[in-house]
Amino acid sequence: MEGWNKFQSNFAGLNIGQSASRFTKGFNSSIQATRERLGQVAPDEITELPQEYRDLETRVDALRTTHVTLLKITKVYESDSYDYPTQIQESLTQLSTTIGHGLTNFAATNLKGTNLPAPAPVAPEPVQHKTLPHALGRAATTAAQALQSTSTGPDDKLAKATTYYAGAWDRIADARLTQDRTIRTHFLQPWQATLTNSIAVALKARQAVSASRLELDTAKQAFKTAGPARQEQSRLEVENAEDDLVQKTEVAITLMKTVLENPEPLKNLNELVKAQLAYHASAAEALSTIQGDIEELSVAAEGEYRKSREH
Repeated sequence: MEGWNKFQSNFAGLNIGQSASRFTKGFNSSIQATRERLGQVAPDEITELPQEYRDLETRVDALRTTHVTLLKITKVYESDSYDYPTQIQESLTQLSTTIGHGLTNFAATNLKGTNLPAPAPVAPEPVQHKTLPHALGRAATTAAQALQSTSTGPDDKLAKATTYYAGAWDRIADARLTQDRTIRTHFLQPWQATLTNSIAVALKARQAVSASRLELDTAKQAFKTAGPARQEQSRLEVENAEDDLVQKTEVAITLMKTVLENPEPLKNLNELVKAQLAYHASAAEALSTIQGDIEELSVAAEGEYRKSREH
């Protein structure tokens, strides 16, 4: 009996009338929005929002477009391999090596104390970063080793040049990783946060304004067709809807101004530029350091070649 009384008490506490009223308002607002889209409502019957509000809407839309457009491209920095050649083939090779290392160490640990021979644990393969600078560095190192292994003397100029080239790209590869980490931390994360937090909050406030405006225009249409018994109630509903729209519009204006005045996007963009500049400066320095040495080797090799043809 006590449970039934509790159920009755909870049921009585439900505000069925208020829920029905909200449903009716939402349904009527949907009808109003549909009629406006179909051109069934005269322009002078649609409540016009303040010019300041509409101008802020345009600016916030442009800010959101800026964030979305740049994110589509700069999100490549979330993965090292965005410029890596033959990625799939090497990924498969590295995967097989990783699996083999894992199985060997599993056997070394779990076969101890049994009659089966336990293999010795092996160290994991060093991480091979999948970036174009790393690929160039590895390729140049392999080329230099191949030339040195077949060289007839210590003065193999091409072997020296490829060694210089490999060293430069090793330094550039380190700078590339630093750039990507910096961009992820100081640009991508805060840039995305602005989009999903402050801009999203401003857009939600605008949706509330739009819904409130539809409710006001719906109430105005109902007032026009209300009979004598409903005139006073309809008039109060229009006044309440007007007050609600004014309040929500003021809130939205404040939020949109806050988003537009926020200096964080400019700060984030500056961090992106700084990271890219530091990387390209490091690359330029590394290549300019070796370019003179390689040019000397090139000139010397050309001179030797010409001299050999004179005899």
